[in-house]
Amino acid sequence: MSTWAAASSLTVMPIKLDISSPQVASKLTLTNGDDEPVNIQVRVFRWSTVNGVEKLDPTPDVVASPPAAKVPAGGQYVLRVVRVSKAPVIGEERYRILIDEIPDPRKAKAGTVGFSLRFSVPVFFHNKDALDAKLSWSAKQTLRGLVVTGSNAGDITARISDLKILSGGRVVASKSGLVGYVQGGSTADFALGLVKGPLQGNLQIRAQSDRGAIDATVPIRN
Repeated sequence: MSTWAAASSLTVMPIKLDISSPQVASKLTLTNGDDEPVNIQVRVFRWSTVNGVEKLDPTPDVVASPPAAKVPAGGQYVLRVVRVSKAPVIGEERYRILIDEIPDPRKAKAGTVGFSLRFSVPVFFHNKDALDAKLSWSAKQTLRGLVVTGSNAGDITARISDLKILSGGRVVASKSGLVGYVQGGSTADFALGLVKGPLQGNLQIRAQSDRGAIDATVPIRN
């Protein structure tokens, strides 16, 4: 999330949408704490993971309305998110809504570089038969440091946060806050950089997720 000139006071709630069949719609509320209106552009992309790499592709299956809006000064604006595809949801479908602030060129200062504010909101549609996340873990030491890989044999995406790696009872690598997502039927790599000191035996992986606490012991591969 970046800014134009000074820090923006635009916020979006909630930070993600979980929508269960037969429901097909939900909403996002944008709040502008500034004393001037903010113009925004809204786009929807299908979100997938291919060979551990996340992809965003244009899609007609979900729309956010309106696609452009002005959030009033000190006020709110509601975006409606609707799955318009008539095909049934199989397992879980994943999308991201990108909300971009359109900078006011009048606020640009001479000789400065401006960046627009962007929010990326994950949106999940799932049916009642979708299998919960089923995570397994592995770890590999590379020339660039430790890489931890999460594999998800379920349908539901798991949100991973506050990741810690322990060796011999001590923390050798960690990442606070949101680490990333492990989508259903996919894998995700989390690079943690160079570890603190030598690694001894198996590694213990501890983290939090929206599907429950994570505590796994894995061998390290070289």
